[in-house]
Amino acid sequence: MEKKFVALGLMSGTSMDGIDVALLETDGKNRVVFGPHQTFAYAEEARAILSKAMTAATTWRRDDAMPAPVKQAEQLITRTHLQAVAGFVLSHGLDVNAIDVIGFHGQTILHEPGLGRTVQIGDGQALADSLGCQVVDQFRLADVAAGGQGAPLAPLYHTAIAHQAGADLPLAVLNLGGVGNITFIGGDGTVLGFDTGPGNALMDDWMAARTAQAFDEGGKLAATGAVDPDVLRVLLDHPYFLKAPPKSLDRNAFSLAPCADLSVADGAATLAAFTALSVACAMPYLPEPPRKWVVCGGGRHNSTVIEALGEALGAEVVGAEAALWPGDELEAQAFAWLAVRNLLGLPLSLPETTGCSTPTTGGILRRPA
Repeated sequence: MEKKFVALGLMSGTSMDGIDVALLETDGKNRVVFGPHQTFAYAEEARAILSKAMTAATTWRRDDAMPAPVKQAEQLITRTHLQAVAGFVLSHGLDVNAIDVIGFHGQTILHEPGLGRTVQIGDGQALADSLGCQVVDQFRLADVAAGGQGAPLAPLYHTAIAHQAGADLPLAVLNLGGVGNITFIGGDGTVLGFDTGPGNALMDDWMAARTAQAFDEGGKLAATGAVDPDVLRVLLDHPYFLKAPPKSLDRNAFSLAPCADLSVADGAATLAAFTALSVACAMPYLPEPPRKWVVCGGGRHNSTVIEALGEALGAEVVGAEAALWPGDELEAQAFAWLAVRNLLGLPLSLPETTGCSTPTTGGILRRPA
């Protein structure tokens, strides 16, 4: 019988809205039993610190000393993740000693795989020492070193739970975080993964710049605006959409500049349409049209985006919960599962999912002092 591991996953995505924590039991292969999950929101001050770190990272070379904004952000990430684990364990009556491993994604502040660089901050060893539990972090480095994009890393987990659930294939799993990414699972065993384009990042940045809100809740503002076809055409005229996968994006790969003259509502509507149509641009790279698109991540709550996706894709588009999939916790679960695969020495990525030269193990195991 395969050994079962109890694993905790920690995910702080490029939307920078908070930390998702999820527990599961798994063999790191085909068996997954979902446990409790919880989200710990970042305060606005924390979001500002992370934004400054992303800006500072663009000119930082890892041979140089860590810039002060990045150092401050790393301390924040480490501290808030410790607090999230402590809060989660307390809320659910858990014993940290019963957890075999913690998958700690950290916070991506720079992603330039074409230059061989991807930066996730957070002190995994400090988490291991403080919690007295094994921690796996730095999941993306080995893949990039093997010529891969370092993203997306969830496709193998998506595939495992799709097969466990007996999903109707071919299926597409669309994660709309700060960046959008897709997992395609074919009936013949084909698995593909790549970033589609902007997820929530541009829409959130627009709202932060033009309103007092961090995001367009439910897509309500976008629903009142009109899509500007000329601006939309400019946004879609980006070389990324003509690039064949494997491919991945930095959160700040796209600009709000084309929307500068739009009203707040029209800008929100146009950016929602852009997110949806960027996903449609992925269709020519799939072996066959998916029968269903399952949408996870925060973007699934934006009704305007979901409606636009249905029109753009010409297929059934459902939120994760409607398909009986995990919703907010899916990415955190993925890194719990990937941490177990690190312990087992199993691949975290494939040439078909990231472009790595060979199936690649990854992550760095931190044992408590």
